[in-house]
Amino acid sequence: MPANIKLHQLRAFVEVTRQGSIRAASRLSGISQPALSKSIQELEQALGARLFIRRQQGVVLTDIGDNFFRHASLVLEELRTAQEDIQQRLGLAGGRVNIGIGSSVARTLMPQVIDQFHREYPQVRVRIVEGQLVSMIHELRQGELDFTINTYDQRHFDRELSYERLTEREYKVVVRKGHPCEKARSLAALQHCSWTMPTPKGSYYRLLHDMFHDRDITPNISVICETFMACTSLVAQSDFVSILSVDVIADPILGRQLVALELDEPLPKATFYLIQRRDTTLTPMSAYMAQLFRRYCQG
Repeated sequence: MPANIKLHQLRAFVEVTRQGSIRAASRLSGISQPALSKSIQELEQALGARLFIRRQQGVVLTDIGDNFFRHASLVLEELRTAQEDIQQRLGLAGGRVNIGIGSSVARTLMPQVIDQFHREYPQVRVRIVEGQLVSMIHELRQGELDFTINTYDQRHFDRELSYERLTEREYKVVVRKGHPCEKARSLAALQHCSWTMPTPKGSYYRLLHDMFHDRDITPNISVICETFMACTSLVAQSDFVSILSVDVIADPILGRQLVALELDEPLPKATFYLIQRRDTTLTPMSAYMAQLFRRYCQG
């Protein structure tokens, strides 16, 4: 980092960017608005470029500001990780672990892992983000997530990330109990139904779309649900059809109203990986959390 750029300037810039205005950043950080404005002005002078366009309702990044934000937020996350790493290696286990979890893993392995981790290190804060890899890529690249347990599409390999295979999960077509097609035995018999699926941008669901295409089946996917909770609720309370993990179906609360169809043609299994930035070493606490996931996947 150039000598004329100071950490408090980077922190001010990143906080204002995330909050969208100096007033909101001031309220959240406890730093006065004049102090934040001064830090950003000094940063712009040091860089020789405008980072924000000031407007009545807040601030908007310039193109240069948008590019610099990615670098600045990554620098601050790397510094936080380095500080926590030192503290944890000195035996002062604290800080936080930030992880992403696919929905199938969230309902099976995750509760056991988090419970054991919290019992051993109750002072470490844990942040859990649930969803598909596509929704977590930005935070992984920026260092805001330590790792994720998720599926990925090998055709769209991201060289910034590393992938460690952990486990496979089974998926099935699901309908509500009492659905008119509850006894269906093939995908073709369900073509006329209304389907709901999570975003096809997700790696496993992109694989399903390819499978439909290869079998010359075109289900009427009229509703895209960005969350598994929305998808599950819609299927449980309507005649929509979907494809979900058997772990979701087996959930004592979520799966109570669902039926997994026993079709003649099996669906592809989903392979879950431990995914993290290739150029980053996990802190001791994050590394231990990853090891717990490995252990529970094996056992």
